[in-house]
Amino acid sequence: QLQLVESGGGLVQPGGSLRLSCAASGFSVDSHAIGWFRQAPGKEREGVMCINVSGESKLYTDSVKGRFTISRDNAKNAVYLQMNSLKPEDTAIYYCARKEGYFCSGRAWGYWGQGTQVTVSS
Repeated sequence: QLQLVESGGGLVQPGGSLRLSCAASGFSVDSHAIGWFRQAPGKEREGVMCINVSGESKLYTDSVKGRFTISRDNAKNAVYLQMNSLKPEDTAIYYCARKEGYFCSGRAWGYWGQGTQVTVSS
């Protein structure tokens, strides 16, 4: 059964760090592009970052540039989002998704996880 499960969210103070995990089952994470998205209260969902089958990353929003990185562990079949220097405006539900293709552009996002809440607050 194909599944994506996010974890690692929580409450963190501004300036802190979190690492989100996206554990995949039913397919290999190096066979499709995998992306991270977020949705803040009252806002539309936005793309954050993506990693393609070659391990190259693509940034979807400049608001996280230099603070977030995406990585993949093929042995654990998981994709990670390392978030540093967190800001209150990073507060959102974070989702991972599988693109129906190798690259971070084109094709549709076919499968989504259930999301994990990240709250940045003092």
